[in-house]
Amino acid sequence: MPLPCTPKPGYDTGPFYQCRDPDVTDSSAVKAALAAVIDPLMGKSLGELGWLDQVVVDGDTALVDLAPAYAGASEELRPLLLAALAGIGMAQLGMREAPVIPRARAQGGLAGLDRVKNVIAVASGKGGVGKSTTAVNLALALAAEGARVGLLDADIYGPSQPMMLGVPAGTKPGVKDEAWFVPLKVHGIEMMSIGLLLDSDNTPVVWRGPKATGALMQLLQQTLWDDLDFLVVDMPPGTGDIQLTLAQKVPVAGAVIVTTPQDIALLDAKKGIEMFRKVEIPVLGVVENMALHVCGKCGHIEHIFGTGGGERIARDYQTELLGALPLDMRIREEVDSGRPTVVAEPDGEIAALYRQIARRTGAALAKAAQVDPKRINIVFE
Repeated sequence: MPLPCTPKPGYDTGPFYQCRDPDVTDSSAVKAALAAVIDPLMGKSLGELGWLDQVVVDGDTALVDLAPAYAGASEELRPLLLAALAGIGMAQLGMREAPVIPRARAQGGLAGLDRVKNVIAVASGKGGVGKSTTAVNLALALAAEGARVGLLDADIYGPSQPMMLGVPAGTKPGVKDEAWFVPLKVHGIEMMSIGLLLDSDNTPVVWRGPKATGALMQLLQQTLWDDLDFLVVDMPPGTGDIQLTLAQKVPVAGAVIVTTPQDIALLDAKKGIEMFRKVEIPVLGVVENMALHVCGKCGHIEHIFGTGGGERIARDYQTELLGALPLDMRIREEVDSGRPTVVAEPDGEIAALYRQIARRTGAALAKAAQVDPKRINIVFE
């Protein structure tokens, strides 16, 4: 039986951790076994990826410092690493993760945003598919996995993120040096929205395209973000001026497309994917919202809006289905209350789905960051 001892400080050991206190032994065999493990989201071994920062053997326990390119990789890797250790007669694993999020290259001569590594656009071809709810929960899930995250509400005509994050009415962003907006810090992320600058929640934004896109660029470039790994941008629905402005003037690392399985929603989602493809912004994947409904009384499952639509569109466009979310009253109730699901029920099954989507999004971006696609310019004559 292993002797009782204090787990090594800082290591996520899991519920079955036990440790010994003999002398630390040679770890070359352990390193070799762990280096051969393939990350399921990147499709490469840890040795190829260079993520094993340090491995120390303490009795029958391997203590691993992991430096992955996406936050939350330890959640994906833990069972695989334990299996690899079991193959060489070791039983325990302690893991410490310090993600090193890569910065996607700025194409077409575009300079990256100051204090922001990567911009992720969350978009849909039409309204009513849960894009804003997905955007806020994705941002919160990325933060829960260990990334530094901001959320920009770019839906100029219908800003909803202040309400979804429970920001009290009348709250205004700070201003520094009469030149910078200071974003709000809510639920562990930073947030900026045109809604924070309006007189009230009922004030309509009646702006023509140039003024709206100018406001977006001001929010992007004059907000004092605090060294973010990801800035999640909640886009307005459709493929209009704001989307094109973002594609032409901002180094977007990738786009996440939100749809429902319904045929009409898929048709509009395809238009959104085609727009991003034309401006050479990688589509990181598709999130299928309202994929199924589980009756709260009898447990009967119904696919109200059809089945398999997100998977089909991802396959047709050689991208990935990042995840499928249920049509569940709790998701709506929680964003309406200002505490989205990832915050309201962090250990719940729906929050786990959002966190899985966050890990897959981070991994897709890490893979996209290794590629240098050319960006084309759109010229109107």
